[in-house]
Amino acid sequence: MFFNYRLISRLTGTMLLVLAAAMLLPVAVSVITGDGAQYPLLLSAVVMAVAGLVMRCLIGRRAVYQLREHESFWITAVIWLTVPLFGSLPYLLSGTLGDITDAIFESFSGFTTTGSSVVANPQNCQAGILLWRAITQWIGGLGLVLFVVAFSRRLREGSIQLYDAEFSGTQQRKLHPKIAVSVSRMWRIYTFITLLLIALLIAAGNPILDSLCLALSTVSTGGFMTGGGGLVGYSDLTLGILTFFMFLSGVNVALIYNVSTFHWRRLRYSEEFVVYLVVFAIAVGLCTLGGTTGGMGFLQALRDSTFHIASTISTCGFYQPTDLCNSPLGASVTFLLILCGAMAGSTGGGLKLRRIMTITRYIRNYFTRMLHPNAVISIKIDHKTVAGEYANKIFGFMFLFICFIIGGAFLLTIGGSNIPEAFCLAAANISNLGPSPLINSLGASLDYTALPVLSKWTLIVLMLAGRLEIFAIIAIFTPAYWRKR
Repeated sequence: MFFNYRLISRLTGTMLLVLAAAMLLPVAVSVITGDGAQYPLLLSAVVMAVAGLVMRCLIGRRAVYQLREHESFWITAVIWLTVPLFGSLPYLLSGTLGDITDAIFESFSGFTTTGSSVVANPQNCQAGILLWRAITQWIGGLGLVLFVVAFSRRLREGSIQLYDAEFSGTQQRKLHPKIAVSVSRMWRIYTFITLLLIALLIAAGNPILDSLCLALSTVSTGGFMTGGGGLVGYSDLTLGILTFFMFLSGVNVALIYNVSTFHWRRLRYSEEFVVYLVVFAIAVGLCTLGGTTGGMGFLQALRDSTFHIASTISTCGFYQPTDLCNSPLGASVTFLLILCGAMAGSTGGGLKLRRIMTITRYIRNYFTRMLHPNAVISIKIDHKTVAGEYANKIFGFMFLFICFIIGGAFLLTIGGSNIPEAFCLAAANISNLGPSPLINSLGASLDYTALPVLSKWTLIVLMLAGRLEIFAIIAIFTPAYWRKR
């Protein structure tokens, strides 16, 4: 089979150069704070830049800017494997994580916006390293491949395949007929929300570094925190701001863009957004009920529940000490939301509400046809008919999603985890949630450092599969993919 390896190398090199440029901000922060991390960070940037230049200018020289569909899955997999591997260099060179498995785990967790961390005490890390952890999540938030599309304006034929490969498990509405323009608009609104959150957190009295790290982690729904005990010690105002932006980050980026351009009708007529609001409200109500029956005051239970549900449904993974998950009701709601996720086209993980809506309407129509065999009924969302091919794709995705959870849980039990802990860890990491108070309520620990090597690599695979929504990874391992074309 012929592969346009020159273009694949050129685009991967472009992403490494972007990564090296992004390293300059942590370097500057380390210089200002004098934490000593500027040297390993700068060395990491040099290695990335050299590798990127070799791949872009030597191997990728005279690349033909045409990309076929099967190559789009290949480049998606290559970029998502290469970039986190290079992104682990600062952890190794700075001595933050001396073990290569831990460094790779932390990097993959960042870029996939999972938030599972093997850094035992983040508050003791150098400022530059903390900022780098947050930047990896922000870059991975909308997707590494979308970065490539935004920076490769010459990629005309094939950009649509890359766009679809990044959103392989769902349908993402485009903001403009030209993919590069559509992606640029998505990144602009993403950047604006991030800057707004940074400003609000600083105005709320938080240190600049904390504000930067929390904002980058929140908007990307990543979940890396600057302290080992969750968000302990932050003011109610800060937690309220984070709650709103976690909720906002679970909304489709295209829908946010439409609202920002005063197309309010699309917000009003978005059935998925209405379902998102209803699910959020019901979950908050149930968790509040579970908290009050467990002895918490109503206002405290409501405040903690709103924060907790926003963090869980968006798959951000921020947490604070709370007794919500100690009640059976709170634990059940939390586990369902881990699997559910937020809206399609958001930075969150999980199954996504649009898929669940499609499947439930498919099942409803199926039972209707059982009673009325001659009835012709289509699946409609937002008054638009959903193609049968897309519904079949969702069934395939959900089946694979469950298989990955079961297979991951099996490997985790081999690594020493008990069955409830294994299933919770597998579900949380394939949904890119990472840390969750639910894990503690099952008697497990949020300390991923204690996991054996097999368990860590299992979770790395689950993180990557969840972030790429499985199909881009599965495709390159199927025999049909490698047949001669």
